[in-house]
Amino acid sequence: MRDWCVASILLGWPRPGHGECCRGESLVKELLRTTDPVRLSWLMALLAEQEIEAIVFDTHTSILEGSIGAIPRRLLVGNDDYETARRLLADAGEMETDGSRPDTLLGGRVALRQPAGGYRVAIDPVLLAAATPAVAGRVLDVGTGVGAAALCYAARSPGAQVTGLEIQPEMAVIAGENVRRNGFESRVDIVIGDLLHPPAALAPGGFDHVMANPPYLPAGRGAPPPDRSKAMAMVEGEADLDAWIGFCLRMVAPKGSVTMVHRADRLDEILALLRLRAGGIVVFPLWPGQGRPAKRVIVRARRDVHAPLHLAAGLTLHDGDGAYTEEARAVLQNGAALPL
Repeated sequence: MRDWCVASILLGWPRPGHGECCRGESLVKELLRTTDPVRLSWLMALLAEQEIEAIVFDTHTSILEGSIGAIPRRLLVGNDDYETARRLLADAGEMETDGSRPDTLLGGRVALRQPAGGYRVAIDPVLLAAATPAVAGRVLDVGTGVGAAALCYAARSPGAQVTGLEIQPEMAVIAGENVRRNGFESRVDIVIGDLLHPPAALAPGGFDHVMANPPYLPAGRGAPPPDRSKAMAMVEGEADLDAWIGFCLRMVAPKGSVTMVHRADRLDEILALLRLRAGGIVVFPLWPGQGRPAKRVIVRARRDVHAPLHLAAGLTLHDGDGAYTEEARAVLQNGAALPL
């Protein structure tokens, strides 16, 4: 029996007739192959979060052959979920959509060098930059990584002075190279430092706006990605969510805004931490598709403001065939602002 017939049974799909099997009309498609079981576990978790059923093949072959880790294992999903799953993993930096490295953002307006392995830029930094108010002032990007959000913001806001704070020196070096690659030396600075022990160059209240893409997972929840830089980007370390929010609020000037992108299932924590410390809160859901629950949200709050919370309509990222919606393309490729 073909693998895709086995998969249809294991995933609980209706079994096709013999004639359909003979025609070879596959019910599932292969997303990728890898010999890394930890990465497979991480990818399965990403897909399950979006309610996409997946299955791994060749695990038993590896065991029978006595070569666990030598035979690549295949990750498969159903035909109907294939395009959505492919874009989901590409958005998470886990695979490419066209066989090339995603070394440009905003439709080519921003050039971006990235490490050959480890954490890869997804769409969240681009959306974060699009949600931060465009100003002719000072903006801080906390946890800038290779500088994706800082550079996208600088491209959208020619009058802004942007500072990126990054704890990993090797990532900060790449971010500095990206600043020079884009000709933003006069408008974007990269500072190496820890938000728990911020460098003297970052004065409290010294920024008109602060943006951040904190690690999504609290320490101890699930297995972290095997790569160190990816783990630091995705799983909280000594600085937890409270520390991130507290630092952002200290850095922003009175009446200025703090904007962050995070998991929707931690929205209650975010709002609780912002309560009595900021107001004018806007919650902007990122819907993965029509009729599907939001897994990410963008939250904006203003320091020393007491306006009530506003729930925005949000943005639907993918249409029925898994492609980006027209509204999402306007932001991701054309540099449009998000309507918070």
